[in-house]
Amino acid sequence: MNLWFRVLRVIVLAFFRPRLGLLAESRLRFRVWPTDLDINVHMNNARYLSLMDLGRLDMIVRSGMGALVWRQKLQPVIAGALVRYRRPLKPFQPIRLRSRLLAWDERWLFIEHRLESGDVLACHAVVKAMLVGKDGGIAPAELARQLNQGQDSPPLPDWLGPWVEAETLLSKV
Repeated sequence: MNLWFRVLRVIVLAFFRPRLGLLAESRLRFRVWPTDLDINVHMNNARYLSLMDLGRLDMIVRSGMGALVWRQKLQPVIAGALVRYRRPLKPFQPIRLRSRLLAWDERWLFIEHRLESGDVLACHAVVKAMLVGKDGGIAPAELARQLNQGQDSPPLPDWLGPWVEAETLLSKV
């Protein structure tokens, strides 16, 4: 239930926060609640990913994608994730989630998430995502065009290339 309150909070507050450009960073603040904990009394690994969903939700609403998603009955879909858990998050610890669109190719959006507490990086992740409609996925270039942000993708960071290649190989298994 705790996550539903966070979802509602993110959606409502998004309407009062500045609009985001396609490559702008979303920043959200949370606190680690007892319902986020695992048996080791630190944030459960799955909860990190759930909070990242909220970062993408904030990006969708504030970038104008939300209207597009609603009109075209699109679903945001994650196809893969590269996650590095670096530090545990303890009960009641304040955290900041930074989310941004890193780059895209012909098919996929690559979104970076950073969960931080103070100046300490607790978790770093990149997800491979797309918006899917009844006729399949929308190409990122078409998405940018529909959002009147017809810019080219920034280059994919060098450190991400090997993961993208591994994902391509894994999809053939």
